[in-house]
Amino acid sequence: MAATRGRSGGRRSKAAAAPLRFGPALMARLDELAGITEVPGQLTRRYLSPAHLAAKARVEAWMAEAGMRVRTDPLCSLFGRYEGRAGGAPAIMLGSHIDTVIDAGKYDGALGVLAAIAVVAELARSGERLEHAVEVAAFGEEEGSRFPTHILTSSALTGAARPALLDMRDADGISVRRALAVAGGDAKALRACARKRGEIAAYLELHIEQGPVLEEKGLALGAVTAINGSVRFRVTVTGFAGHAGTVPMVSRRDALSATAEMLLTIETLAMSTPDLVATVGRIKALPGAGNVIPGRVEFTIDMRSPDDGVRRRAAKTLLARLREIASRRRVGLDVETYQENPAITLDAGVIDTVAEAIAACGHEPLRLPSGAGHDAGIMAKLCPSGMLFVRCKDGVSHNPAEAISVEDADLAVTALLEATRRLDRRLQAAG
Repeated sequence: MAATRGRSGGRRSKAAAAPLRFGPALMARLDELAGITEVPGQLTRRYLSPAHLAAKARVEAWMAEAGMRVRTDPLCSLFGRYEGRAGGAPAIMLGSHIDTVIDAGKYDGALGVLAAIAVVAELARSGERLEHAVEVAAFGEEEGSRFPTHILTSSALTGAARPALLDMRDADGISVRRALAVAGGDAKALRACARKRGEIAAYLELHIEQGPVLEEKGLALGAVTAINGSVRFRVTVTGFAGHAGTVPMVSRRDALSATAEMLLTIETLAMSTPDLVATVGRIKALPGAGNVIPGRVEFTIDMRSPDDGVRRRAAKTLLARLREIASRRRVGLDVETYQENPAITLDAGVIDTVAEAIAACGHEPLRLPSGAGHDAGIMAKLCPSGMLFVRCKDGVSHNPAEAISVEDADLAVTALLEATRRLDRRLQAAG
């Protein structure tokens, strides 16, 4: 059959012009979920906030409606299970996260969760059972937008979350431990979140690309091969607060001025180092009065690269440069590494399965790495893991302008369903 270029771009068969099966309902649910927010007029849904818990309840209802048995773990991640042909079989886990960054788009995370529910709903509608169970995960925290605990909940599932992370505090001084108690979670049961090896046969996550590669190539879907490694620092610069009108410029130990030079140094290093990005996402100057020289500044650094060697050398260089600036400007410097994740190569068998599923849908299966971190990178420590990317308009993410088409949403569910079936057969054949 000749291939033609359809509404969702890329090469697709004429059969793909049939009425959309999944896209309209999926987009409606994504719109509904985006309406659950902490801040009217913008999508902000931080971990363990009332909005996050309300979204969790809505997703739980959709899971149950799709025919799943639903449970919540001690850290308030949500899991729905659709049994295989034999009860208690290992599961193929599909999913993503339902927390968001501040002032987010609709699709980061939520798309992967709701598309996974649509896959199970289709299996249940047709009465189809696989050799494996299908489990849908709605992780509670991936973004780290409230607490400095990025990917906490998927890390807990793999047994890698340290209890000390539960003592981390948000901007209001509330710890994860306290927030869990209010939300009905159980910090003391952290270890109960961990799954045994073999319980999850594989993990597959659908996600928007969050980059421009697919769109630039005119392709709707991609098979993800790897996830960039990252390191995150908390930096504190300590100067001396003083009167803005009476302290001569040459006598000042201005923590914010020193920080400004540090920020430009971070940018310069990242721009001059191939395959490296670095971001200062948070900054706080104290005491924060207009007529007081800042005596203390706190900021974060997020550094990423697909090559761990590049990232580690850049971090070493950067820290040396920050110390030189601090010494020259007579300010104190404290740098804490609060998270480090190595670059992850995803499972070859899952990558091949995703690529085959994309091809079976009549599209070219581009293979590409992910510049962003994902729960799939954590799950890869426990089981064979992979990702399916769907393009997003202009590559924009972590922004209200984030967008996908209804045609691409439909295709993404179709491909995820096909990949799940194929992965079930591949895993069964491998024994």
